[in-house]
Amino acid sequence: MLMCDATGLSQRRACRLTGLSLSTCRYEAQRPAADAHLSGRIIELALERRRFGYRRIWQLLRRKGLATERLPLLRPAAPNLTWSMDFVMDALATGRRIKCLTCVDDFTKECLTVTVAFGISGVQVTRILDSIALFRGYPATIRTDQGPEFTCRALDQWAFEHGVELRLIQPGKPTQNGFIESFNGRFRDECLNEHWFSDVSHARKTISEWRQDYNECRPHSALNYQTPSEFAAAWRKGNSESEGSDITN
Repeated sequence: MLMCDATGLSQRRACRLTGLSLSTCRYEAQRPAADAHLSGRIIELALERRRFGYRRIWQLLRRKGLATERLPLLRPAAPNLTWSMDFVMDALATGRRIKCLTCVDDFTKECLTVTVAFGISGVQVTRILDSIALFRGYPATIRTDQGPEFTCRALDQWAFEHGVELRLIQPGKPTQNGFIESFNGRFRDECLNEHWFSDVSHARKTISEWRQDYNECRPHSALNYQTPSEFAAAWRKGNSESEGSDITN
């Protein structure tokens, strides 16, 4: 740590002064050997081609067979096949932290909940999921990261009882949960960053109103600029008409 070298302070003291977590300071990324080689080659090319941006560097790597194509995240073919779930952290005007449980349907892009609380345990997650299932049924799969609320016994037991597959992404690979990461980015940019919450009730009311607007008013580019609610309604109508014609025939 440069501050320690320059001042002679211990890591613990330097972290306390800067507000940095000691575990973060001491963390060393564990990267596969292939990634280390690729990182080194990127640095070499960047030094050789100082005016090249990342796109040209990537093209050079691709020509040498070092760059791999990014595989798109497969989108489900119907509602309730896959939900994605995550937590977003924020703070009240008082500085007290709040926790937001977000959940979306990967097919319709509907935001199924943004539950706001000071803390949300694994047991509380199961209760929230049960409340969602009351009006739309249980999903086939729920995709999450490996946070303690999602790997606890309570959620595992709940999933077993309701026939739900829990699909955990790899640690440090948020792109494997791209649908919820994309939603969380919009949620933070359009809601959390735009408001200053005086208390948790104010946060819940504001976030609930934003969620309703997101589902019912906000056009979504991935849905051909329909809102999630419009897309879901159109899919249900088309699916029911298709089933009706099958019965008639």
